[in-house]
Amino acid sequence: MKELSLHILDLVQNSIAAEATLVELSIEEDFIKDLLTIDIVDNGKGMSKEFLQKVKDPFVTSRTTRRVGLGVPLMLAACKQCDGDLEISSELNVGTRLKAYFKHSHIDRVPLGNMVETMISLILCSTYTDYLYKHYIISKAAETFEFCFDTREVKQVLGDDIALSEPDVLNWIKDYITEGLSNIGGGV
Repeated sequence: MKELSLHILDLVQNSIAAEATLVELSIEEDFIKDLLTIDIVDNGKGMSKEFLQKVKDPFVTSRTTRRVGLGVPLMLAACKQCDGDLEISSELNVGTRLKAYFKHSHIDRVPLGNMVETMISLILCSTYTDYLYKHYIISKAAETFEFCFDTREVKQVLGDDIALSEPDVLNWIKDYITEGLSNIGGGV
């Protein structure tokens, strides 16, 4: 894939398919350690130990519509290509955690991509899933910049009468995330 945000979209769709009601996405760009970390934690169905041992194989999937599951293997390949790795832990009826590491400055690391559109797409994918998106940047000057977006907070303000999928709400979310990411990006 041309952007890591597309990998994230694909992997979080696995969380949605696992009936997660909360997905926590954390991205940390550490310019001191030269490390990019993507951490996805959900409270979905989880995986059995047997399935977890095979999940990195592209010919293993829980989907019934096709026999190939490429989300995890493609992310693993992207990590390995950039001196990184991928860790997955899961527990049945508790949830799953996927943590991907990349050498931030690696010449073969694809760009993070459009996280604004990824978050909008995820919100539109599932009306019952909440998202906590945190993005950290640790600059070479050891300053930490943080952005946080939580759909639960937005829902609390909107109440039960207005859905996140309403066009005006989506435009506000898009502007909010765009501005927040722009504000932390200036500190590098």
